[in-house]
Amino acid sequence: MGEIQQLYEVFKQYPKITIDSRCCPPNSIFFALRGENVDGNDYAEKALNNGAEYAVVDRVDVAQNDRYIVVDDVLTAMQRLAAHHRSQMKTKIIAITGTNGKTTTKELVATVLAKKYNVLYTDKNHNNHIGVPLTLLRLTEDDEFGVIEIGANHKGEIAELCKMVQPDYGLITNFGRAHLEGFGSLEGVIEAKTELFEYLKENRGRVFININNNNIVEHSKGIGNISYAINNDKADVSGYITEQNPCVTFSWSSPRFFVVTQKVQTNLVGTYNADNLLAAIVMGLFFEIEPESINEAIKEYIPENHRSQYLKTDNNDLVIDAYNANPSSMEAALRNFANLKYPHKTVILGDMLEMGAFSDDDHRETVDLISALKFDKVFLIGDNFSKIESSYVTFRNVEEFITYIKDNPLINTAILLKGSNGIGLEQAIEYLK
Repeated sequence: MGEIQQLYEVFKQYPKITIDSRCCPPNSIFFALRGENVDGNDYAEKALNNGAEYAVVDRVDVAQNDRYIVVDDVLTAMQRLAAHHRSQMKTKIIAITGTNGKTTTKELVATVLAKKYNVLYTDKNHNNHIGVPLTLLRLTEDDEFGVIEIGANHKGEIAELCKMVQPDYGLITNFGRAHLEGFGSLEGVIEAKTELFEYLKENRGRVFININNNNIVEHSKGIGNISYAINNDKADVSGYITEQNPCVTFSWSSPRFFVVTQKVQTNLVGTYNADNLLAAIVMGLFFEIEPESINEAIKEYIPENHRSQYLKTDNNDLVIDAYNANPSSMEAALRNFANLKYPHKTVILGDMLEMGAFSDDDHRETVDLISALKFDKVFLIGDNFSKIESSYVTFRNVEEFITYIKDNPLINTAILLKGSNGIGLEQAIEYLK
């Protein structure tokens, strides 16, 4: 702890952290992280020249003076510093993980809690071994709650992140077949995600659970819980979708918290967001936020970053869910889109990445589902979809699709845009308006 304690004393004086030598605000410390193709140590001097007070490095040869702090490993030092800083804060931390919906849930929870408390939450989806410590290092004594998104693509990662985050509360949105290159199977996904519950069980935390999900219920045994569920009166908080046109109108109530039926209009597209909404509502009630304030927060929440977004233009209606994709989220998006009341519907799908040995089968099953749901037009983008024999128009990449759509514009149709972030479907949005 000696090295970290010394670093913490510096951090208390200069509490802004940067890992980008081009962006070094006053009172900041630059951490010279190594990447696949770059070595942050090579940019330490530049960071100091650009305004950083100190540079944390792990190469002695770059340390020119006492403004360089030499450690054994920069990433490990940043993670240990984050864990130590978190341990000094009285902030109550809620950790959220799961296959689908964790970013939307995190943002909804933070929006609801902010009606009463000072809340720090994960920026965008910075939920990995770098993003989590950067988030924790933003904690201040004024923060009453921290809402921390935790992601993973291999077993053991969430367990390690929990040691850093030290959550008081936890929620798993769901389990789905994603990142199978690292997890191997759905069972591997469940084992990895429930590392959050294992930490909370060992440390006497509490969990918020969707009791319609049997796997979540099973793995939450032995932990104090607060429950929610769609169309299930046994839950502490229950709700249901009353309308989708195309954004969801949602009704909810809670016998446990003595709340009669409430109705709220959201800015979210997709019936699959019902669980995400309920997660935010149950946390709001548990932390003593008035139902009126919860509804107000939900009404105010506008999704960003191409997640569950609705965009109406002069020519088309766009349903944009192009940040992430796996078999379960793809099926949910397609079935939801099929149920929307539009006379003409166009589906534009990008590959599902990181599916490992299951990739061909998963893409073939998605094509079969599209055929069963019968859309007016279908465009498939990416190497994986291009391998599948079908009657649909396919493109190797989004650039090819944009070239096509410039010459063959889509007019007067509803459009679903869904795929993994790595495919870059967001580049096509401008040409679909």
